[in-house]
Formats: sequence, structure tokens, C-alpha cells
Amino acid sequence: MLEDAFRSRKSDFQIQEQGIVTKLLTDDLEGSRHQRFILTLDSGQTLLIAHNIDIAPRVEELAEGDRLSFYGEYEWNEQGGIIHWTHHDPNGRHIDGWIEHQGKKYD
Repeated sequence: MLEDAFRSRKSDFQIQEQGIVTKLLTDDLEGSRHQRFILTLDSGQTLLIAHNIDIAPRVEELAEGDRLSFYGEYEWNEQGGIIHWTHHDPNGRHIDGWIEHQGKKYD
């Protein structure tokens, strides 16, 4: 499904997937703080995961090569896409998302 969304430039839908962390990035500290990393899916597609650490806990002990799963909102970009909303919505207006790593859920 994500491969089709990438090809057709579709955005703004919830998706559950899993992959391997291939690159850890510095936190984005502009506005809401986000833990960022690149995830490579089994299909080979890469995604930027932007996990809001002002709302949800940071994913602990995350390392390149780790496998994790997520549920969040996909936004198209030329590099493969961005996943965000990997946390609960404190205002109750958006579908809750999550990241699961080493048996622990971060939401």
C-alpha cells in the first residue's frame, strides 16, 4: 500500500507497518520536539519517522539495525514519505498512533 501511495503521491492516511532502523537523526527542536530516524521497510521503501516527544515518550535504546513497528499518518515526499502522529492525541481529534520497539509501545 505504501508503494502505491508513494507512486501516486497520496498523503494523509493511517498506516501500520514495520521495518528496520537504518539511520538515526538528530531531534527536530523547532516547535514541538520530534525524535527522528529513517526506517527501511521490507519493500525497500524508506520513511522518515517523526515521533513527537513533547506528547509521547522517546523510543528508548533505539539503534540502527533495530526492527520496529508503527501506526501513524503517512505524508508523501520525494524521499519516500514521512510518518507522524505516532502518539495519542491529547485533544481527542486525531486517530491515536504508536511505535512498538523491543516489546514496548510508545504512544
